[in-house]
Amino acid sequence: MPIRPLNDRVIIRRLDAETISRGGIVIPENAKQQPNKGIVVAVGSGRLLENGEREPIEFKPNDTVIFAKYQAEEVTIEDEKLLVVRVHDVQAVLETD
Repeated sequence: MPIRPLNDRVIIRRLDAETISRGGIVIPENAKQQPNKGIVVAVGSGRLLENGEREPIEFKPNDTVIFAKYQAEEVTIEDEKLLVVRVHDVQAVLETD
């Protein structure tokens, strides 16, 4: 992927919206909400601290994360829509078994 986030930024590929509700109802295209879950594509080097060190980032590429819904900036790279998010706007990492 020809993109590298800087400092405390992360690149996320948003997961597809659900097409069927938990009750089995088909959700029409115009009623779908954008999910706030995605796969981490790339992470920056971390926020630069006052002492000159970098703050470590707690997740890595290929982790599935939940992020703040309205804090992401959408960019298109090679015909793929990706999100640029600040690390502190990533709220959780979904653990897989």
